Amino acid sequence: MEQFELIRRDFAREDLSIRALARRHGVHRRVVRQALADPVPPPKRAPATRPAPKLGAYRALIDQWLADDLQAPRKQRHTARRIWQRLVAEHDADVSERQVDRYVAAARRRIGEVEAFVPLVADAGVEAEVDWGQAQVLMRTQPTMVHVFLMRACHSGAEFAMAFGGETQQAFLEGHVHAFDFFEGVFATLRTEYVSRNIFIVLCPT
Repeated sequence: MEQFELIRRDFAREDLSIRALARRHGVHRRVVRQALADPVPPPKRAPATRPAPKLGAYRALIDQWLADDLQAPRKQRHTARRIWQRLVAEHDADVSERQVDRYVAAARRRIGEVEAFVPLVADAGVEAEVDWGQAQVLMRTQPTMVHVFLMRACHSGAEFAMAFGGETQQAFLEGHVHAFDFFEGVFATLRTEYVSRNIFIVLCPT
């Protein structure tokens, strides 16, 4: 999906031909056409697999573990590797990890435990994210915590940051003014999201 976004970005910015995009990203021209037609990649075909008689006796058990996982916190759910380890340790199963991994992936699709995603595609100059972060700075050799106004363009990923003594309304508005000067324009949509940053800045004493 990330590759589709890069192909669409390069096409929008540079108006490259399909052949040029395919050469730049090292893909077939068919893939470029798919990316330009839809930002979401088409689903991959499930590879044909041979019967796994050694695993057959444990399929019901694996299905039960996965069904129980739906009621458990995400961090406590089984990974395919953990399922394989339990089969070997607790049931003396003579199965390969690869067999278990393939079966678990198919079983999760069957029971509806499928990860969903939203394509992060934005047109140039249309949308930006705004929020506050914090930074530890050295000011005249003294560690000082400052509040950082952050604005990030969703299309290009370019960021503007400006430090303030506090998260006041005046600082918030002043940050917008300087950010718009930096981006040389005003975004149609501004989204506020918490932006976590670990920033270390050295300020020259005045």
